[in-house]
Amino acid sequence: MALAVGLALVASGCGKKTNDHVPYAAGDEKVTINMMHLWPGAGAPGQHQVVNEIIAEYQAENPNVTIKQEVLDNERYKAKIKVISAVNELPDVGMTWAAGYLQPFVEGRLFTPLDEVLQNGLKDSFVAGTLEAYTVDDHIYALPLEFNIAPIYYNKKIFAQYGLQIPTTYDEFLQIVRTLAANGVEPIALGNKDRWTGSLWYMYLADRIAGAQTLADAIQGTGSFTDSGLVEAAKRVQDLVDMNAFNKGFNGLSNDEVKVDFALGGAAMYLIGTWELPNYTTNQDVQQSLRDNIGFFKFPTIDGGKSHIDSWVGGPGVGLFVAENSPVKEEAKKFVSYFVKRWGEESVTGAGVIPATKVNTSQVELPQLYVDLLDEVNSATRFTLFADVQMASNAAEVHLNEIQALFGKEITPNEFAQAHNAAILTDKDAAKTLAAEGAGGE
Repeated sequence: MALAVGLALVASGCGKKTNDHVPYAAGDEKVTINMMHLWPGAGAPGQHQVVNEIIAEYQAENPNVTIKQEVLDNERYKAKIKVISAVNELPDVGMTWAAGYLQPFVEGRLFTPLDEVLQNGLKDSFVAGTLEAYTVDDHIYALPLEFNIAPIYYNKKIFAQYGLQIPTTYDEFLQIVRTLAANGVEPIALGNKDRWTGSLWYMYLADRIAGAQTLADAIQGTGSFTDSGLVEAAKRVQDLVDMNAFNKGFNGLSNDEVKVDFALGGAAMYLIGTWELPNYTTNQDVQQSLRDNIGFFKFPTIDGGKSHIDSWVGGPGVGLFVAENSPVKEEAKKFVSYFVKRWGEESVTGAGVIPATKVNTSQVELPQLYVDLLDEVNSATRFTLFADVQMASNAAEVHLNEIQALFGKEITPNEFAQAHNAAILTDKDAAKTLAAEGAGGE
């Protein structure tokens, strides 16, 4: 709602940005660029350090420029950007997600196009398909920094202790869950207070049972979540809950809480994006013995399903935007261009993430887990973008709330499906109304 109010303010010419910026001017005039990002030192030490290094380099090369940072964790960042967009007070440079998440900011003219930034070869440095996720009406509104896929990480020591092998079928996976639960071991770490974590499980089950196209059609509103395969996926989520597949209290725990428990051996498996890869490869704050103990496997195939094991939930991660009404817009664009180039060069070894720009692994020494996951990115046959990123803002919020209710067994799989259809229809009707008002000169 806050975002919708903000877009209305922007469309009517209200909510003008006022701050203490010195307007951009060429030469030696002092310029301050406000940057907001979601990599705090405690939660993402590798990314945090690389950001600071790039900023320090840029300021040294441009002594008239000061970069002021505001750093929030993932959930607080999402909450704040909704609030400040409602009063048109976005930072000069910030982070956004792609597709449906990006759309309302673009429609509200809150982000500026970055097409010119991609000249002089920068465009060719991105992995194929990444920029398209940030493109609206043939203009690019953010430059992606990461490319993520979501594997199931597992604890090698626990698997060895109970004679477990990496599963390739869902039946094999369920047998692993049963064995672990029977022996008093938490099979899966899940912090579903954040909701999108549970969405990963539903998305994979939907993909494996109904197929990627059926899922995509339902999200776009050209299909239906009441498709039998998508309803079955929701049912399978509740079957896992009934099997005690997840840690106790999962709906009240955050992802940050449970990821620590997994790293310390408190659970055997953990489904999460490769943005967590640094904690299992390069993060020196995590003991080497713990890092060496983590492996991964692909989400298993389901007998009779319409997808295959090389179909991943994932895609471009966060990207950098420049605010349309930034008083230092041109300098902000220069900084974003510089940042993306240096991020691609430094984030691989400095943060252990998979960047959205191409990686030449022959020139750097990398942990085997990183190399193996990068190979999976390069050989994947299909990526299904995270549901809450694909959907428009209202439908995304409904999806996340319904995910939590589904895991909590507060709703049935059919009710879950119907709520999604209703939310997507509401968003489509709202978009038609907005388009009609625009055509009428409103």
